[in-house]
Amino acid sequence: MSQYKINEVFESIQGEGSFTGVPSIFVRLQGCPVGCPWCDTKHTWTLDSQLERSGPVVMAEQGESSHWFNHTVEQLLALFTEQNYRAKHVVITGGEPCMYDLIPLSSRLISLGYSVQIETSGTYEVLTHENTWVTVSPKVNMPGGRKVLASAMQRANEIKHPIAMEKHIEELDQTLILLEDKPQPVIYLQPISQQKRATELAIKVCIERNWRLSLQTHKFIGIE
Repeated sequence: MSQYKINEVFESIQGEGSFTGVPSIFVRLQGCPVGCPWCDTKHTWTLDSQLERSGPVVMAEQGESSHWFNHTVEQLLALFTEQNYRAKHVVITGGEPCMYDLIPLSSRLISLGYSVQIETSGTYEVLTHENTWVTVSPKVNMPGGRKVLASAMQRANEIKHPIAMEKHIEELDQTLILLEDKPQPVIYLQPISQQKRATELAIKVCIERNWRLSLQTHKFIGIE
């Protein structure tokens, strides 16, 4: 029976990419070795058994925590009911969610009428239901030393690339080669930390290449 190490579960509005504005249940999984310097969820990186707690304890915690709990698919669904969640879109994020086999979770959710989205760095194989929307934010030359996989890029429904300077555009161009002869998915540029220079660069490149701009709108309106 599949179990997932979960850092937090909450209901909010998706603030990025193609599903911006969509009410969503976020399932944040614990663990990530990629090591992005600008990561805003560094508390999810460590997979340490000493940080395991019960579901109610973790769900009751306020703010960022490195604690996590184990749940099966059915336990997670029961949690949705307990919390009276209404959203029908589920975002599986992290951490790096593709460290896990997401086929059991995504398949069960889709069978119950949920739409499912995964947010991944592209450095792990994407194991999920065929109808899952896969958002790849390719993490290139990160301290963890993991390579972006061609299979992950080719599975992407959208590519959402954080940028701050020209070299990040160049890295994306090199990564897009991994698509080979596959159709190019929707491409979003996302300014890192909403920096003015990064935002101006993203707007300029989006106009030049007919790509799209992704802003972390949840941060502008002050929600998680």
